Amino acid sequence: MIAETPTPPYYAVIFTSIWTEGDNNYGDMAERMVLLARDQDGFLGVESARNEIGITVSYWRDLESIKKWKENSEHKTARENGRKLWYTSFKTRIAKVESDYDFHKL
Repeated sequence: MIAETPTPPYYAVIFTSIWTEGDNNYGDMAERMVLLARDQDGFLGVESARNEIGITVSYWRDLESIKKWKENSEHKTARENGRKLWYTSFKTRIAKVESDYDFHKL
């Protein structure tokens, strides 16, 4: 599903990853992280896709909201598990969204 975001500017955290073999309870933790993020002040939405690589984009009101999410204790645990169990490699990027537009096929 495409996230409903407000009028820019806002921020996007782009997380790109390559998985290790096996699930290792990744699905449960990923679901928990989305639920937890939705409760964070400044969270605007999330989009995710996975084929050869996984890409998750979360949207945030401002850099302070992103910083607070990074400091969340459960999110810290998930990141540690990612390094140990789930990813052979990953990269996180933060970008300011200055413009967006919609296309809806009728």
